[in-house]
Amino acid sequence: MPEEPVTPPEGNGTPIVAEEPPPTSEPVTNPGPVEPPPPTEEPNTPVQPPPTEPPPPVAEPTVGPWPDEALVNYSSRYGLGASIQGVAVDDAYNIWLLDGERIGVLRPGDSAPRWTSGVGQAAGGFGYDQRALGSSVICGGSAGRAYVGYLTYELDTAFIYSPDGSDFPNYNNPDPTRFDPVKYEEYLKGDLDVVKLGAEGQVVLEEHLSRSARSNGPRDIGIRNTNDHHFDEDRSVFTCVKVMRGQHRGDLYIGTNHGVTRIRGLEYNSHRHPVWFKPKPDGGQTQMAGYTYGLGIAQNGDVLIGNDWNLGVVTPSVALADWDRTNDTLNPEKLNSYLPELNSLEDKDFWRSLQQTTDGSYYAASKDFGLWKFTIARRSEAHGTKVTGLPTDALSSLAATDDGSLFIGTRGFGLWKLDAQKQLTHVEGVDGVSVTQLVYDPTVKPAMLYVLTNAGLTVLRGN
Repeated sequence: MPEEPVTPPEGNGTPIVAEEPPPTSEPVTNPGPVEPPPPTEEPNTPVQPPPTEPPPPVAEPTVGPWPDEALVNYSSRYGLGASIQGVAVDDAYNIWLLDGERIGVLRPGDSAPRWTSGVGQAAGGFGYDQRALGSSVICGGSAGRAYVGYLTYELDTAFIYSPDGSDFPNYNNPDPTRFDPVKYEEYLKGDLDVVKLGAEGQVVLEEHLSRSARSNGPRDIGIRNTNDHHFDEDRSVFTCVKVMRGQHRGDLYIGTNHGVTRIRGLEYNSHRHPVWFKPKPDGGQTQMAGYTYGLGIAQNGDVLIGNDWNLGVVTPSVALADWDRTNDTLNPEKLNSYLPELNSLEDKDFWRSLQQTTDGSYYAASKDFGLWKFTIARRSEAHGTKVTGLPTDALSSLAATDDGSLFIGTRGFGLWKLDAQKQLTHVEGVDGVSVTQLVYDPTVKPAMLYVLTNAGLTVLRGN
């Protein structure tokens, strides 16, 4: 992935890249119509959650189909190579790999992955005149299924007219001359592909994710706001996390250029985000959402969110259709705050990963400012303490494991471990110095920690 943004052709907006431009850049605000308001219920109006059946019973973990050695270099043993940018595991323990426009699958029993090129958004190659600027992340789904995220540029305004040309906010003044078929095609750029294993083991497109959890206009135009399909705010996918256990096992969350979208199977709900409001000279306010690179799942299933400025903790709704609703009966928001011990509210913290360890402690990793342990004083107030002892403040990823440890991925100094006694050590035997991704799978025993670095994939077991 490019480290710096590429200047777009005139009129094509601002590109989204895997890493934020330097913090000296100004935050991007969208002119034109404001973000659509939340769904109509008042935030404090009691709402009865819908009844739900208990999740299916979970079988006792087994060793699974992969080697149960404490440390295995999968790139060496299975010929994966060192250029992998993303790794994931599905419910059948197929290991999915992402490398630019190639998607690979290493199935149990295989000696090497099978690669397929040009699937879905990558079919026409990457570029400003294509469906994506590049691929970004991959997440495992149900057996034989995975999700692939893509990047594209920001729009000058996220509002897109439908064919009837009705205007925001009431949509009661149709004027087809407002409709721009070229602009309408922007809906289809970036976003998320759902892919699956074909009959012969190749990767095929299942569909480009387009089904909103609530009735929301056309169902074939990619991810757009669930509360108003005219707004295409979530266009680039920066991160993803799969819920591995608990009530919402199998759900997926993606962090985007605007917020957090939740996915269940082939349906999505877009979006919610921890935000703050920047005063304008005229007395108004600008909503500041930032880019969401940091996602995690707490020990109790809460969703942990970290964007450019804020940290968020949300208890997810039972129904997917309610994820974007701000009613606290449905989605209790436990935190929406910055860390005053690190920076001012207006200064970016660049959160890249969040986790909660088994002792209940919350941790957040920053791209530039190191590892922070934080506590929740109240919904709008958090406080943090920097964890000392790491050789760098440039962090990329975290993984909390069932033995009480926190694994810490750095850029330039390899993998580190903060054990249950809060002792910090370097993890030996992992090839590579820059950790790009950590994926923890507790559904097998010993559990598996996938460690992706600039040198390839290593798997640790037993934590």
